[in-house]
Amino acid sequence: MHDLIQFVISIWVPLVCAVVIVAVLPLVAGYIVLMERKVMADMQARLGPMRVGPHGLLQPIADALKLLIKEDIIPDEADKAIFWVAPLISVTAGMLAMSALAIGPWFQIADLNVGLLFIVGIGALGIFGIVLGGWASNSHYSLLGALRSAAQLVSYETAAGMAIVGALLLAGTLSTREIIMTQSDYGVWFVFAAPVGFFIYVVASIAETNRAPFDLPEAESELVAGYMTEYSGFRWALYFLAEYTNMVVVASIATTLFLGGWLRPFASTPAFNFLDYFPTALLVFVGAYCFYRAPKQPVKVQQMFMVVLGLGMFLVGAILAAPLIGRVNDLLPGLKPGLHGAFWFLLKVGLYIYLFMWLRFTFPRYRFDQLMRLGWQFLIPLSIVNVMGIGVALVLHRQWGWSHWTAFPLTTILTLAVAGWLGWAGEKKEKEHVFVGEQ
Repeated sequence: MHDLIQFVISIWVPLVCAVVIVAVLPLVAGYIVLMERKVMADMQARLGPMRVGPHGLLQPIADALKLLIKEDIIPDEADKAIFWVAPLISVTAGMLAMSALAIGPWFQIADLNVGLLFIVGIGALGIFGIVLGGWASNSHYSLLGALRSAAQLVSYETAAGMAIVGALLLAGTLSTREIIMTQSDYGVWFVFAAPVGFFIYVVASIAETNRAPFDLPEAESELVAGYMTEYSGFRWALYFLAEYTNMVVVASIATTLFLGGWLRPFASTPAFNFLDYFPTALLVFVGAYCFYRAPKQPVKVQQMFMVVLGLGMFLVGAILAAPLIGRVNDLLPGLKPGLHGAFWFLLKVGLYIYLFMWLRFTFPRYRFDQLMRLGWQFLIPLSIVNVMGIGVALVLHRQWGWSHWTAFPLTTILTLAVAGWLGWAGEKKEKEHVFVGEQ
């Protein structure tokens, strides 16, 4: 019996996780797009999608159906085989990179001892889909977008990699599960030990995923749509799915490395155990809001939809509340870490993606020379200094016996001083360049 249970755990659990990712992720990406449109509308004092379903909640379904039946156009002079396979490369790389992510103690396809290296390596293959798609389109706009994307990835992958190295120095392992458990042993998330590294990774991850204000590879103002100019229908949708999948991947990496993974805030502090009730309270609040909005819907079907959605929120809240009952927790001790861990992980990923949206609708698009200058003259030198600072802090702590709260703040202050100097030097050089150009 024990062997049968081990077989099920080792074979069927990863298989179910893989099926869930492949089946659910496109739907999740569609609703991330809806959330992005709603956030943009809120920032611009308008409503956003409202026609399809209550408050536009069924808009992603309508968009998917539209893209499925839309005409698929391939340019006459395009390399048809590469044109066809390029979007598949991007979306496959994004989904495959998720296989080593530890979304919770229960939900992980493969617990690799080099998991983070696998995620970064597979995720970087997505650029081949963009470059091949731009080249195969036989369009100057598409080719320029592909070249921009390649240059951008090379520039910011280096800074992101150095930021990851800084976190790995703290963790001492490449296993995503072990990185999270190391933060539990430390009693503090790595974002507090390496805030500069977290900042570097945030900026680099925005550039890696071609998100505004670094969306130069698909800039509509000068490249129409960049590497996607000649794509239409569902192939175009695959590129969008790849972009939003990569957003989830980089957000998951940041959550794993810097934000404690599936750990709740202050997980090692008993005084904050009341946060265990936050998941249930949040879902109950959302469910109550759905019931509050239901009578205000103009169509009866929409009212019923809101009621069903509210009941679903209550049901999930009850499931998350079950491990908080002493008898249930004693009977199934792994239930609480599994359910609550997945909730906290997904909540942190959602907030990280919301940061992407907030930045997109706040900052104007960079010029390409500004993009390259930020990567090569600021982020890469700063990331190297950050790794050196973390190494010095670890030596001070482990070899010389300094406290965490003394060694890491000291090296962080020194790293910030270097960042200030790099910013000042870069601004001075840009002013000199502008002055010489005017002359």
